[in-house]
Amino acid sequence: MAVSRALRRLLRIRELEEEQCRLALESASGELHRTEDALEATNERERRGRRLIEASAHNGELPDRLAGIEEIRTADRYTQALIPMIAAAEQKVIQRRQEFLVKRVERRQAETLIKETEAREAIETGRRDQQALDDWYSSRQHQREKASARAEALEVAHSQPAESESEAPSAKE
Repeated sequence: MAVSRALRRLLRIRELEEEQCRLALESASGELHRTEDALEATNERERRGRRLIEASAHNGELPDRLAGIEEIRTADRYTQALIPMIAAAEQKVIQRRQEFLVKRVERRQAETLIKETEAREAIETGRRDQQALDDWYSSRQHQREKASARAEALEVAHSQPAESESEAPSAKE
């Protein structure tokens, strides 16, 4: 029994689904990394604001102090907006990873099923081939035995008339 077209089609579908899930996982991971990078940029913005405040304390520049305070405030607002986005992106990555792993398992199950079917088919083919060889050898042996028996019968047939001729004169006497 050959591997059916339906099984091969199922494997192909599983491969495509796995690929789509892998791409979705990569996309979600990329989104998470971009959001984390944005948070890091926001943290850097807050550090720059603190440095501006520190510099204004040394040189007495009020605009630098105000700019530093505003940088810190803006960074804080961005941080407050980015933290839930990061959490959502992490959850999305976890979900996509689970979907990907499920599809991978499904694909591997289809592959295993096909491989087992092919292995059983190969074993059956080997058995049939061996049976054909055994039958051929047995037939050949049987033919040899028949030929040998015929040769013996012919030998016996040829030797019997010679004996009967030698016996015939003795029978006449």
